[in-house]
Amino acid sequence: MKLLSRKSITAATAVAVLGGLSIAAAPSQAASPAHNTAAVHSNTAAPTLTARQLAKLPLTDRHLTKHEKANLAVVLRDYYVAEGSHIDVPTFVNSFTKDGVFNDMVAGQAYQGKALGNVLPYMKGLFSNVHRDLKRITVNGDTISIELSIDGTFDGQLQTPAGVLKGNGNKVAAPTADFWYLKNGKVKMFNCFVGYSKMYHDMGIDFDWASAVNKH
Repeated sequence: MKLLSRKSITAATAVAVLGGLSIAAAPSQAASPAHNTAAVHSNTAAPTLTARQLAKLPLTDRHLTKHEKANLAVVLRDYYVAEGSHIDVPTFVNSFTKDGVFNDMVAGQAYQGKALGNVLPYMKGLFSNVHRDLKRITVNGDTISIELSIDGTFDGQLQTPAGVLKGNGNKVAAPTADFWYLKNGKVKMFNCFVGYSKMYHDMGIDFDWASAVNKH
């Protein structure tokens, strides 16, 4: 699947880091997102998390060091600026190191440098209201592992080998596993495993297995 392009806006830190996310209270039950009460330009200050904000997160271990909390804040801000309602490309790109890379592990594609600017709008191009439902978060030093679901309404379009598939209004929930590796407060590598089979099924795309079998 090919990625598209994106746009800059103002993002939020502190409470707002959580404001745009559906944060799950437990793997099977989503909690109400925090209210956005403190917004600043995301590139003017490092994101931070209060004890109250941390308490709302589905952390597997709540005994985080100051360094781990800072790393988690960076990652949560990246999820926030990836929300369909307020995509912020520069903030996402600037969160990576100069040689940082985003790996779409299932699609087998990697993005670095300016190409990182193509990552966020892809899902928004499919689902204008795309958001991430974070279900389980594990923080271990400079490594953050997250179980989540990429949700939205298929109201965009998808370029396929057979032509352009237009949105049909189907609701989508794609199971996803994200692995973030940070260095000095920046993202060194982000490996994303999206459940494309489930996502395509939700979009109304069913692969023609019979045709594939009949070719052999």
